[in-house]
Amino acid sequence: MGMNFEEGDGFGGGVLVKGLVKWPEKREERSEDACASHFHSTHAALATLAVLSTLCARIAGASHRVVLLIVRVSRSVAMAFEKIKVANPIVEMDGDEMTRIIWQMIKDKLIFPFLDVDLKYFDLGIEHRDATDDKVTIESAEATLKYNVAVKCATITPDEARVEEYKLKAMWKSPNGTIRNILNGTVFREPILCNNIPKLVPGWTKPICIGRHAFGDQYKATDAVFKGPGKLKMVFVPENGGETQDLTVYDFEGAGGVALTMYNTDESIRSFAEASLAMAYEKKWPLYLSTKNTILKKYDGRFKDIFQEVYEQQGWKAKYDEAGIWYEHRLIDDMVAYALKSEGGYVWACKNYDGDVQSDMLAQGFGSLGLMTSVLLCPDGKTIEAEAAHGTVTRHYRVHQKGGETSTNSIASIFAWTRGLSHRGKLDGNAKLVDFAEKLEQACVGTVESGKMTKDLALLIHGSKLSRDTYLNTEEFIDAVAAELKSKL
Repeated sequence: MGMNFEEGDGFGGGVLVKGLVKWPEKREERSEDACASHFHSTHAALATLAVLSTLCARIAGASHRVVLLIVRVSRSVAMAFEKIKVANPIVEMDGDEMTRIIWQMIKDKLIFPFLDVDLKYFDLGIEHRDATDDKVTIESAEATLKYNVAVKCATITPDEARVEEYKLKAMWKSPNGTIRNILNGTVFREPILCNNIPKLVPGWTKPICIGRHAFGDQYKATDAVFKGPGKLKMVFVPENGGETQDLTVYDFEGAGGVALTMYNTDESIRSFAEASLAMAYEKKWPLYLSTKNTILKKYDGRFKDIFQEVYEQQGWKAKYDEAGIWYEHRLIDDMVAYALKSEGGYVWACKNYDGDVQSDMLAQGFGSLGLMTSVLLCPDGKTIEAEAAHGTVTRHYRVHQKGGETSTNSIASIFAWTRGLSHRGKLDGNAKLVDFAEKLEQACVGTVESGKMTKDLALLIHGSKLSRDTYLNTEEFIDAVAAELKSKL
């Protein structure tokens, strides 16, 4: 006896019935896993469940084993696509160029099929920032303070060329800088380790987490060009009517020159110290602060003094002693030398500019800037903003605009989502969400370690022997991660 099914017999194309063709005499048998692997979407799963009940009636004469197989597969499908409910909202900040395209792919393939989540969406694309006079950036930061968790796509910081390209009203400030100053947090960056990706610094066998003080200094400074001779002064006028401090900085002669005035606050430095000490304690790693206090005795000396004060007076020293870890201040040049010869396994607290530079050095040393997490931790200890550490990948975007194939690494953008989701899960006590985030990270690393990767990573492995069959394109890689993720859920 044979039973044939038409291509459109309730299966959206018929591909879902290839495993059960003629029965009972000559039916082709497939394992439950093989059958279940065909159900690639929630839509297909729901359609299949409806049709399976009809099939059971139509094959009433078939063996009990076949009916049991159908029932068991239908149960596995229902369980596999039960979305995880996220109780509280997450702020989503969209971005620019190639990373914006990747961002949407990540949502469509790795987030929405598995999570029921309320995203508070803010479009930080350069055109919308310009249309709102950059108010949307401020609003997104304020929403982050309200909801405690944000995930951010990479964005353009416009220069003269970008102002002309997008016909902007103004050369808007860095959205990252604006957000960081509102949140007053510390940016922690840490490498994503894949065993098959070679390191430029092979001695780094453990991660190095670098904490960048994301407030003030050069990034909120006032600089100027002066023409001709003259006297440069720095003046501080107390609000309480105290004595004015009038300091002579330099007497210019000849053609003039340039000057810079920057600042920081005790409150922000203290928050930086608390966040750094908390991060190192959570990881059970030593903490190092680097400054140049031998030259900037008062400015950098203030960082050194406040860190030591918080460490000794806020109970951290006792906790560190008990955990077998320590805090130490080092000169920046000494710390760079130590970092290069160390094996890793510590938190490195850097001032704003030092952290900007050294985080890129660490990323390349560990293999790639595309393998770097970035999380901004606020002083309250519960508010974070997770983002990709790299830029908008303009060169790939130009290729994409012309219809060409791209192979853009999406791992850092995926990890922006996982770090945000994991933190949301911890705040909400949602163990399923935390587990999902961990499995998605494992899926990314596992995909790369299985030999499936984008061109930038394949180049690190194959060098001049790189060929097209050694890497995946942008969408193929995300699809490979999605397949690996499904195998873990």
